[in-house]
Amino acid sequence: MSSPTRIRTSFFVCCFLFSLVLPVTSQTVVQAPQAQSASSQVITAVLQEDEEEEYASFHAENPEWTFNHLAVDYRNGNVYLGAVNRIYKLSPGLDVQVFHVTGPEEDNRKCYPPRIVQPCNEPLTLTNNVNKMLLMDYKENRLLACGSLYQGICKLLRLDDLFKLGEPFHKKEHYLSGVNESGSVFGVIVSYGNASPDMLFVATAVDGKPEYFPTISSRKLARNSEEDGMFAYVFHDEFVASMVKIPSDTFTVIPDFDIYYIYGFASGNFVYFLTLQPEMGGGPTTGSSSAGREQVYTSKIVRLCKADTAFNSYVEVPIGCISGNVEYRLLEAAYLSKAGAILARSLDVAPDDDVLFAVFSKGQKRRPRQASQDSALCVFSLRKINEKIKERLQSCYKGEGTLDLAWLKVKDIPCSSALLTIDDDFCGLDMNAPLGVSEMVRGKPLFSDATDKMTSVIAYVYKNHSLVFVGTKSGKIKKVRRYF
Repeated sequence: MSSPTRIRTSFFVCCFLFSLVLPVTSQTVVQAPQAQSASSQVITAVLQEDEEEEYASFHAENPEWTFNHLAVDYRNGNVYLGAVNRIYKLSPGLDVQVFHVTGPEEDNRKCYPPRIVQPCNEPLTLTNNVNKMLLMDYKENRLLACGSLYQGICKLLRLDDLFKLGEPFHKKEHYLSGVNESGSVFGVIVSYGNASPDMLFVATAVDGKPEYFPTISSRKLARNSEEDGMFAYVFHDEFVASMVKIPSDTFTVIPDFDIYYIYGFASGNFVYFLTLQPEMGGGPTTGSSSAGREQVYTSKIVRLCKADTAFNSYVEVPIGCISGNVEYRLLEAAYLSKAGAILARSLDVAPDDDVLFAVFSKGQKRRPRQASQDSALCVFSLRKINEKIKERLQSCYKGEGTLDLAWLKVKDIPCSSALLTIDDDFCGLDMNAPLGVSEMVRGKPLFSDATDKMTSVIAYVYKNHSLVFVGTKSGKIKKVRRYF
């Protein structure tokens, strides 16, 4: 009997390369990261049967229909591609099984609500639909495909044949983001068991429109794809909602402020997003890129409780890496994996603990996508990040310090004292929230490269070893050979 087919899928996106090297069997969990930008025109797979290798590739029929996101069904190896104007379903060998047309359509980004909801006085032009988010909802056997048209509405497509099950667009909750670039939206589906519908945590750049779009929110994933409550906020009343909005005062300090979401995942009782965001200055012109000064950026990890409907559990922590006395603070990509027995020993964690592999560019000052070629691969223990958050929560509820979240509070607000126990699963109260951690959590450096910037990463455990692959700007895959 021949060995299981081994599939390696490489996804090229604007010089970002995503690599997937996992055996596709019924027992194997296959995951693929979301892409950051849009200009891929081909994906390639290496199909290995016994000792022989065969290469397969897939090109879009139109060179302008670039690929933005990729998802792999871990149950059968089918590949789903989110592209400009198309959603493709491919076999594990990259043969086209079916595709769904998403555009182009008549639209204008200034139309809010979108012109499909009410007439718009802005001139309409034939506009491409850039795929901004592609998520697999396994429980309901459907694909969430969210595009750039009409302020960011989503289609729900059946996994089997990409038949459109629903396309909610009648309410403001259905518009996720007006940004038309790929990589501007990141979503995490959270399951609460078979008894309850899943939830969707969505994080997005808002492109100067905080009055329209929350930067993070949690939404209902109704079982019926045509249900009126699809994508409604998990909780919403006059004062509290399952969302975080960027205050208008923040734009007074930094006129072009936005938060760029690089990666997201769920672990334990929490949902996490990794971000790159401008650092707030001391006044209206300090650090403002519009004032002609180069903006300082900070990489942070954001944590929320899965069951927190009021978002009182919001905490963000600066992260970075130092290798050879060089600071790497600009997050490029990340991937969650298990530690494995060998890496676990060096990090002082358990083999089954979650660890976060992250790629950073050198320095901290730049505008997005203008970083140096110098980059580093680092690893973080998620348990130690949570310990840092717990320590910060404990000190704040003792009345020590301020909330330390300048972009959301603009001014310092003192922590309030309260007599309660802060355990590992504490989800906050309507005080001392949202909360920021001022001290940076440092990752363990594994590898650095000063000439070919690393832009993506993927990892998994094989025979107690953590195997890490990085993709570079020049289109190379590098396997990091370290004894961990």
